Amino acid sequence: MPLSHIEHFLVAADDIHQTGDWYCRVLGMKEGPHPDFGFPVKWLYLGGQDIVHIGPSAKNAGANQKQYLGRTSQDSGTGTGALDHIAFRASGLQQMMAHLKALGIPFNERRASGQALYQLFLFDPNGIKIELNYDAAEAGDRKAEVIASDFVRG
Repeated sequence: MPLSHIEHFLVAADDIHQTGDWYCRVLGMKEGPHPDFGFPVKWLYLGGQDIVHIGPSAKNAGANQKQYLGRTSQDSGTGTGALDHIAFRASGLQQMMAHLKALGIPFNERRASGQALYQLFLFDPNGIKIELNYDAAEAGDRKAEVIASDFVRG
């Protein structure tokens, strides 16, 4: 039974409105319809598909959310622990870099050895790393701040 695609990510946020606004402003997602779960959520869409779901963090979860999601923890701590990053394929590298700079969103540029990708890394308001993958041709002669081959030992 092979997996076919990623359905969605749930971001547990202390402030679901700030988080939803960030994903819309920075990554161009659109807020859309969602079922009534009996607790507040936001569903964000790309091209008609819900990709990021946002709900209250464990420390802000009400009884309905705790029961529905099986949450037992009361404290979300810092960051998300097991989730390191969410990666998106993208196009329009130069436009995105200009957009992020205009918004004052810091980002890092990377390139993996032997991979035809040019990557941007940034963080959402909850400390979740966002990876944006562009075709390397979009970068032209641009040199990434971090190049994976720089770490290869001889």
